[in-house]
Amino acid sequence: VLGISGGDGTNHVTLTGFIDVYKSQSLPRVAFLRGGTMNTVANHLGIPRGKPEGLLDRLVGAYAERAVRPLADVERNVMRIGTTYGFLFGTGAVYGFLAEYYRGGGGPSPLVAARTLLGGIGSALVGGEIVSRIAAPFRGWVELEDGSSWEERDYFAVAGGTIDQIGLDFKPFYRWAERPGTFHLLGIHTSAMGFVADLPRIWRAEPMREGKTYEATPARARLHSSDGTMRYMIDGDLHESKGPLDVTIGPRVKILSI
Repeated sequence: VLGISGGDGTNHVTLTGFIDVYKSQSLPRVAFLRGGTMNTVANHLGIPRGKPEGLLDRLVGAYAERAVRPLADVERNVMRIGTTYGFLFGTGAVYGFLAEYYRGGGGPSPLVAARTLLGGIGSALVGGEIVSRIAAPFRGWVELEDGSSWEERDYFAVAGGTIDQIGLDFKPFYRWAERPGTFHLLGIHTSAMGFVADLPRIWRAEPMREGKTYEATPARARLHSSDGTMRYMIDGDLHESKGPLDVTIGPRVKILSI
């Protein structure tokens, strides 16, 4: 069992290291012990809230009793985003929101995330400076595995996930489990206010209204940035790379239900 004490960022960096070493071999079962400021994957899986020490105690107890009561786990695919593995990624406003979140005072926390979201909504209502930073568009295009593509244009965000949530209990990737071996990909092309208007639907895991986004459930996609620079988020961490970005379905990970 690989126990990881940290949040989404620590989890995906650790899993990337293990996948790179284990390659085609089966990974150990994983226990997410929380401990970080962002625990979106743990929330999606229903892992109880608590301190890492308490979750570790529960894990050790369950492991000691495994002959009587087998350890229960759930399986989820990660995505391979460039050379890194994670459950969530996004460009445009997804990247912009996290960049603004990390600018907030007091250090990263759910409270800072909620404050950043409310600040962005308020700024969108008056056309302020904050929303211009958060909602800086991703300009580019997307090639899908079936040979189709989403045209070159400004996107509010291109984002994907192998879990439904993206944070603060919003669930944009409601089709994450629709087809085995795929992820849910969105090409959101509405305005900032158009996106804000659909936040209640996203929170309820409902599709955005017609004409606001493209959707697909591919196993592979290639993102192209018009200026040649990709800025994107993986599980709460910010990345930047040159050239196209390949996103493919990755291995399945067995995660213990602590």
